[in-house]
Amino acid sequence: MKTSDFYYDLPEELIAQFPIYPRDSSRLMVYNRAEDKIEHKVFCDLTDYLKKGDVLVINNTRVLPARIYGVKQDTGARIEFLLHKRQNLTDWEVLAKPAKRLKSGSTVIFSDSLKAEILSVGDEGITNVRFVFNGVFEAELSKIGEMPLPPYIKQKLSDSERYQTVYAKQDGSSAAPTAGLHFTPELLQKIKDMGVTVVEVLLHVGLGTFRPVKADEISEHKMHSEHYEITEAACNAINAAKKEGRRVIAVGTTSVRVLESAAKCVGEIEPACGETDIFIYPPYQFKIVDALVTNFHLPGSTLLMLVSALCGRENTLNMYNIAVNEKYRFFSFGDAMLIL
Repeated sequence: MKTSDFYYDLPEELIAQFPIYPRDSSRLMVYNRAEDKIEHKVFCDLTDYLKKGDVLVINNTRVLPARIYGVKQDTGARIEFLLHKRQNLTDWEVLAKPAKRLKSGSTVIFSDSLKAEILSVGDEGITNVRFVFNGVFEAELSKIGEMPLPPYIKQKLSDSERYQTVYAKQDGSSAAPTAGLHFTPELLQKIKDMGVTVVEVLLHVGLGTFRPVKADEISEHKMHSEHYEITEAACNAINAAKKEGRRVIAVGTTSVRVLESAAKCVGEIEPACGETDIFIYPPYQFKIVDALVTNFHLPGSTLLMLVSALCGRENTLNMYNIAVNEKYRFFSFGDAMLIL
């Protein structure tokens, strides 16, 4: 299949520039695959489609203030880093702009107490660096870092927590798992009170999730790897549900990628901790995921391809065209879909 097979027309005014309040007042398109039926709801109506025994899987990653600005020590040229993947206590893989100004041995100064030595510069701005700092790196980052909002969001956030899920715990992402942004503590509690098991997994969102597809043939696209974890307790809950014919509902494409990466076979998952570069596109047999909560994604993106693997490409593009006609809000701060 070609990347161009996953394009659709989106008016710029439908790209959400800010989150709405309360979180669960966003719109929700519900698509029942078995009945080929679409309904238009509000996100808090999600409980109408859940039932006792379901397993809802959420990604508890927390977004770092991962965008930092410095100057090249020898020339004073302005350099931007987007932190991507931590290698150890000091070394990171980052996306540097403009990378062409950097070479091995260069130094970038971010503050009096934080600088970076360039170890290597790779393709598409991917750069390996070693940070030199006083004290704790995260403390230095909190002083100078900005929330890494996508480039299509032009407005600055007045509250950085609106780019975090209410269940975010483990620092490490360069972007939010945006399907989770719709949940409130009250909605999660209501879901649990219904008898739905909420299971936490981890995938630190990096370039693998939002890097654009440049290959004409999607099979030639290479995903960057991202760190993921799923515990034995989480696997036990999921395996019990699959064995008993209960549904596993993933919140977000990142949760899907954890579940499908850790799947041992159809209907069985095992604990895992490591890196995944799984790329899900049609045709694909899902081994664990039965249903999905997700946002509306960019044309030609790997996220749209993943949704198409679940619903079919034509069905997915049809739903997106309906969403455009119905004036849904798109992308990170936009509205949501529930695919049953």
